[in-house]
Amino acid sequence: MKKVILKIDGMSCSGCQNRVEKYLNSQDGVSANVNLVMANAVIEYDETKVTLEDLDRFVEESGYKSLGIYQEESEKKTDNSKTYLIILGVLMVIWMYLSMFGNLSSWMKIGMSLLVIPYILLSLDILKSGISKLLHKNPNMDSLVSLGVIVSVVYSIINLIRFFLGELDWMNHLYFESAAMILYFIKLGRYIDKQSKEKTKKAIEELVQITPESAIIRTKEGEKKVTIDEIKKGDIVIARPGMKIAVDGSISKGETHLEEAFITGESTPNKKKIGDKVIAGSMNIDGYIEYKAERIGPESTISEIVHLVVEATATKAPIQKIADKVSSYFIPLILGIAVLSFIGHLLLAFTFEESLLSFITVLLISCPCALGLATPLAMVVSEGKCAQEGILIKNSEILENAHKVDTILLDKTGTLTYGRIKVSELKNNSKYSEKEILEIVSSLERKSSHPIATAFEEYNNTKEVSSFKNIVGKGIYGEIDKKEYYVGNDKILKEANIKNTQQKESDSFAQKGCTCLYVVENNKIIALIGIKDIVRENAKQTIQELKELGKNICMVSGDQDTPAKIIADELGIEKVYSNVLPKEKEEILETLKRDNHKVMMVGDGINDAPALAKSDIGVSMNGGTDIAGDSADILLMRDDLSKLKTIFQISTKTVTIIKQNLFWAFAYNIIMIPIAIGFTQPMGITITPMIASIAMTISSLTVVLNSLRLR
Repeated sequence: MKKVILKIDGMSCSGCQNRVEKYLNSQDGVSANVNLVMANAVIEYDETKVTLEDLDRFVEESGYKSLGIYQEESEKKTDNSKTYLIILGVLMVIWMYLSMFGNLSSWMKIGMSLLVIPYILLSLDILKSGISKLLHKNPNMDSLVSLGVIVSVVYSIINLIRFFLGELDWMNHLYFESAAMILYFIKLGRYIDKQSKEKTKKAIEELVQITPESAIIRTKEGEKKVTIDEIKKGDIVIARPGMKIAVDGSISKGETHLEEAFITGESTPNKKKIGDKVIAGSMNIDGYIEYKAERIGPESTISEIVHLVVEATATKAPIQKIADKVSSYFIPLILGIAVLSFIGHLLLAFTFEESLLSFITVLLISCPCALGLATPLAMVVSEGKCAQEGILIKNSEILENAHKVDTILLDKTGTLTYGRIKVSELKNNSKYSEKEILEIVSSLERKSSHPIATAFEEYNNTKEVSSFKNIVGKGIYGEIDKKEYYVGNDKILKEANIKNTQQKESDSFAQKGCTCLYVVENNKIIALIGIKDIVRENAKQTIQELKELGKNICMVSGDQDTPAKIIADELGIEKVYSNVLPKEKEEILETLKRDNHKVMMVGDGINDAPALAKSDIGVSMNGGTDIAGDSADILLMRDDLSKLKTIFQISTKTVTIIKQNLFWAFAYNIIMIPIAIGFTQPMGITITPMIASIAMTISSLTVVLNSLRLR
């Protein structure tokens, strides 16, 4: 099965969305999710049965237009809608004023009736869409509006003909103004709605615009400037200070600092050397590097992020499926109610005009747009907000269900800790400063290939080392400024022929979970250094905040009991699963789920993959790498545990907003449709078609503005 995202034009309400989705899914070899807000469809199709041309044709056959495959590039089209709406808005105010307060002759009223023409021309897309869907037996919101407007205009034209035939009283029964106002407010509402939706795509567009348009590659003939599209896998790309990284790759020459805030959220530049990965869009701060192009075009990290966000907005949360089901029956039901209202008024001896106005008002007051936008718009805004926070949600259902999680299972190494050893403790027994001791050790460790050496990479290592040698299982030896140095475990002391006078301090380090290194200068212990995989800076605070949200926190680790418990105690975690294999993590998850817990697993996305897949919600601390193949449901691009709290906050607020939107959408129709039918007329409460069109616009805008509160 192949996946593609098609842009679709012409959808205006949930009925349109349901029609396209239903038609696409009825085709052999096609599975589709259509998104009204993003105006696209994420389609999986069997290439042996269906082609891209077939998919375009299926969209056309469903009554809409395919604009082809979704492209990440921002589309900047000239849109004059705002200008037209301002001009026609001013014209509408003048028209209303003259109609209400002007002493106009009959012929002036006839002349002013011609003003309805520009409003009809502005709204031809609505009228064409509405009539087309009605003829295809697939009425949508445009169909309700079109019917109301056409009936109003036709009825007014008939009355105008009667006036010309001498029946002068019919001049008071022209509804051109109401028809124009209906179209104007619908168009105005659509424009505001469109502008609001566009804001939700801002995070995606900002990501797209991060990469540069051109780059410099190294060829046999020398340096050559090319566009991004001309770069091929394996090309050597050059980045000088101040230039952006053009494509994903790995450094083959030089070292520098790269600013990767758009991915990591960290404003501090990261040091990069030969072999390190670089991500397209990163800013080269201070060094000259050459890097090998590895992931280009749709394979790049940026493209994967964009597609993940777009695909997530196309998936449906469970609560949205209920709204979709209701919407599919809503418009035919409203058409039936409008017809019954018209007939009922005639049977109750109301005039034809009153009965017709009731028919038109019912059509206009019934707004499935609010119902259709209630869930998807809130989801799009939330997922855009998550993207800005460096949180990628793979499925809308995940965002809706995240707040239900009651148990969080946190992997230790690489999740609660940094996953790399660092200097944690230092006991200084010498005349040197701590900085000087670390410089001596770093200079010696620079010569070593042992993993422990990585703990000292961040310190200055410019001292000249001679006579260096590795002492297997014990440590290292070297000479600096004619002084002999040993660095290693307690066995290195026997190598140096000196007595261990620091055993008590060494035991103290061990109790804190540190590996102890002795630093010996000329047969004297000058320092003890404790190294360990230290906890993340904000881990303790985050765990406390999660507890305050009512979450049960557990830690799972492959480490032995003692070091695992030391980390857990430091972070305030009571429940610890230690000395477990990846397979056993799955078993722990299954046990928790059997006890009816909703479990979130948080890991590094590599050795925790099986557990991430098994959990109700899997969260990966992957720092922006291997996005496409990650088994987690949520990706934290910034390796920041505090984002877990953000996930729960956004999930909780999103569900609240959706429920508010659905309540308003249903309540609006429950209250307004009886008024439009005339049930409240004996109480003096009535509504006109013009007011109905305004109320319908307000209903949709209420949902839009309420959803935008999530930003």
